[in-house]
Amino acid sequence: MDKIKPIQDVENEIIEEFSLFDDWLDKYEYIIELGKNLTDYPEDRKTDDRLVKGCQSRVWIDFEMKDGRIFFNADSDAIITKGIISLLVRVYSGRTPEEILSSDFSIVEQIGLKENLSPTRANGLVSMIQMIREIAADHAGDQTL
Repeated sequence: MDKIKPIQDVENEIIEEFSLFDDWLDKYEYIIELGKNLTDYPEDRKTDDRLVKGCQSRVWIDFEMKDGRIFFNADSDAIITKGIISLLVRVYSGRTPEEILSSDFSIVEQIGLKENLSPTRANGLVSMIQMIREIAADHAGDQTL
């Protein structure tokens, strides 16, 4: 299995990437590009139980437990939201439930994302984080292969 970088290292990479852009229009374009890098999400997995509640756009989060780690896959029908969920997948996929639960998810503040979103998108971001945390909480201590 590939060595997974610590959360802090991945967050630092993202902070560095966002620091390359001076204004938020460029950052939004970058977020949209990030969304294009998400793994294809199967249509048959776009079900209500995987749908994030509280998002204006539709966001699906699916996961698989492997070797005690949670691997996320996600999709959205909105391009900016798809980019936002891709950032969360990048940071939290491949982590143990305990790593996810001990994270403060401060990356969204550190890159200025939360305060540069519309109120409805910011609420959606909070809902995405909440669903990731709930999945982790449901599998804490679960070492299923």
